[in-house]
Amino acid sequence: MNIPDIIIAIDGYSSTGKSSFAKVIAKEFSFLYLDSGALYRGVTLFAIENGFISDDNTIDVPELTSAMNGLDLHFGPQGTYIGERCIEKEIRGLAVAGKVSPIATVPQVRAFVDSKLREFGKKKRIVMDGRDIGTTVFPQAELKIFMTADPMVRAQRRAAEMPGASIEDVLKNLEERDYIDSHREVSPLTQAEDAVVLDNSDMTMQDQVEWLKALISERFSINQ
Repeated sequence: MNIPDIIIAIDGYSSTGKSSFAKVIAKEFSFLYLDSGALYRGVTLFAIENGFISDDNTIDVPELTSAMNGLDLHFGPQGTYIGERCIEKEIRGLAVAGKVSPIATVPQVRAFVDSKLREFGKKKRIVMDGRDIGTTVFPQAELKIFMTADPMVRAQRRAAEMPGASIEDVLKNLEERDYIDSHREVSPLTQAEDAVVLDNSDMTMQDQVEWLKALISERFSINQ
């Protein structure tokens, strides 16, 4: 398909496969993939390792905000990096997952991440996934998708990525994250008015790709 120079913004609940879908779409269309969630996870790991967030999720916002001024958080050949250190494995663990939503409620953190994402978006032809991409980061995106799936399906997907984690613990974590993400004061998780809903509970990745191709073909009058 001859895709125009657009931004594809993918929002939705955690463990709906947003990142996997976005990566496949980016490869399919030769777009640049940006993982906004990885940046929030990177800040969370940074906060954990430097004592800016406690066991009960109390955040030392002034100290964290000050420290972020020197935080070299970026994308690299193997994923997400802090400086020259690849942190891709660490940010996918349950320890980070349990604290990323509180960290993401901090306005200064969101401003830090958004500024990095918008720099990438200036040239268009990007696919980005997160929770407020179509509503806050790129409200001007030409195509917005909101992904959802059955909670148990989501828990099973996440547990499969985390050896040793129980379905019950993962489901509880997802429910907590859903509530925090949907009720935070700054840029809460919400469906953009012009977003198209994709419920992929019973869809394979190829099903989702074909669904998107049909949507793009119709939206931009492109022959597949």
